[in-house]
Amino acid sequence: MNFIAPVKPAEYAEKSIIRAIIDDTFPINSSLPPERDLAAQLGVTRPTLREALQRLARDGWLEIHQGKNTRVKDYWKEGNLNVLFSLSDIEGYLPEHFIIHLLQVRALLCPTYTRLAILRHPEEIVEFLNSTPNIEESAPVFSTFDLALHTKLTILSGNPVFTLILNGFHDLIEDQSKRYFLQKETRVYSARYYDALRKAAVNRDPEAAFKISEKVMKDSIQFWQQYVKK
Repeated sequence: MNFIAPVKPAEYAEKSIIRAIIDDTFPINSSLPPERDLAAQLGVTRPTLREALQRLARDGWLEIHQGKNTRVKDYWKEGNLNVLFSLSDIEGYLPEHFIIHLLQVRALLCPTYTRLAILRHPEEIVEFLNSTPNIEESAPVFSTFDLALHTKLTILSGNPVFTLILNGFHDLIEDQSKRYFLQKETRVYSARYYDALRKAAVNRDPEAAFKISEKVMKDSIQFWQQYVKK
């Protein structure tokens, strides 16, 4: 039997407030209702609400000053990475162009962590890429393999920040890449990428790996716009 842990009241309050900010119930630069009223609206205690508010302030959603109203921050300009992680974790909601923006960031990061990984551990990458899926495999198979590859590359790069960033978007990447790999064209292109990356690792050529990844990451944005975003 699989047990599902109940949502904690503070977590419920936190996500409810985020949704209210996103849908403009609490617009940017507006003030939240008084604690007593907001706690009643959410159906939680005031201590629970305070816990949620402190988390949201820490993550860049809110600005809290003792004795003053709690302000909703302009989270795109005043937030931090936790705002992005929260947005990616909200089921059924993604801001317009969010995936494209995320892919653009990946296009900047991926060539660097790939080069570092092949510079440091080419044999492990060759071994991993020997199990590249066949292009006739399903989208979930490709999605799982691709995410595992990038996770391995970030780890082998020796810079844990790359891995932490990737892990922060793990569920979103896994979900969206299943859509991406539904198209045979994207599976064919990715299979070629894996093969080229394997050859760069065999040749111990980190610069070639950088250039290969740079092109593929940029092309993946075009693939997304052509085949997936509708």
